[in-house]
Amino acid sequence: MALIKYGGGITAMSGSIAGNTFARNRFGYYIRARTKPVNPKSPHQSQMRGILSYLAEAWHEILDETMRGQWETYAAAISKKNRLGDPIKLTGFQHFIAGNSLRLQNGLALAEHGPDELSLPPTDKNWAVIGSSNSQLLKVTYDPTADWAKEVGGALIGFEGRPQLVTRNFFNGPWQRTGGIYGIVDPPITTYDFTPVFPLITGQRIWVAGRIIRLDGRISTRFVADCVVAAAFP
Repeated sequence: MALIKYGGGITAMSGSIAGNTFARNRFGYYIRARTKPVNPKSPHQSQMRGILSYLAEAWHEILDETMRGQWETYAAAISKKNRLGDPIKLTGFQHFIAGNSLRLQNGLALAEHGPDELSLPPTDKNWAVIGSSNSQLLKVTYDPTADWAKEVGGALIGFEGRPQLVTRNFFNGPWQRTGGIYGIVDPPITTYDFTPVFPLITGQRIWVAGRIIRLDGRISTRFVADCVVAAAFP
């Protein structure tokens, strides 16, 4: 389904209609032929389907009316942006699914009650990354004094994008999980080593994204850092 914004004609469009896909990159809007994605039935895809199925059932079978009402209250206070950059409101069910799917993927317990704090967790302003082809490690810098790091059940999850040419200066996914830092469990240091999903080659540019998970089920927006892979860490 495509999102369309009307003005003096059509001013913005995102999504697919018939055989055309409308999208936007840093240079503006563009149109391309629509391609049908394949179904790889990968272990990750199978895991996600199982998690989403479980959460959809949990919303009705595990949560009671009070819990669902707490998620709806949280949803009413939170604004997100759609593909056109316009603010939208999600439902409590959608927030429950989004927060808990990320929690369950990373071995964290189900957050049943809706959050009392009616705001998104802040992003990490210290977020940075360097990569080494010799060690085949991604070293991320983060803020170990953030609230998520002080609670069991809080975490910072890292996601890596596929390496690109050094001349590329923009990347917006897709992302694959590369590691996690867990509150209280991991020592409060300012850097942490992730094992990359893709082999690191000197001179390639990589992007690493982070998302913060709180014990109450809230998740931050994505924050991103990039670097050019060096042979060794400085």
